[in-house]
Amino acid sequence: MRPADRAFLLLAAGICAFALCFVDAARLRAVAGADEAERTRLVAQLRLTDLALFTEARYTRHPSQADLHSAFQDHPLALEHFPTGSLIAPPAGLAKVGAGDTAK
Repeated sequence: MRPADRAFLLLAAGICAFALCFVDAARLRAVAGADEAERTRLVAQLRLTDLALFTEARYTRHPSQADLHSAFQDHPLALEHFPTGSLIAPPAGLAKVGAGDTAK
């Protein structure tokens, strides 16, 4: 057996293992499908919040729970304390509420 044949067999085994990962993921998704409806009902019943994306500040942990001035809690002209504040925009509904408040 030539070294190239060994490399080809190793590559073929790796491709088969990679494909089997997708087959297993599909099987696990089908098994967990029944539990998803129960989890969705539980989240609605307990009124759980969004997933915590960042750990720095309360307005970056749960963007939907932030208010317009939470980033400037020390002073209205204060600079952003945490870098993640520049990575995500405020929720669309919050921006609409803020735009309506300035028109008054």
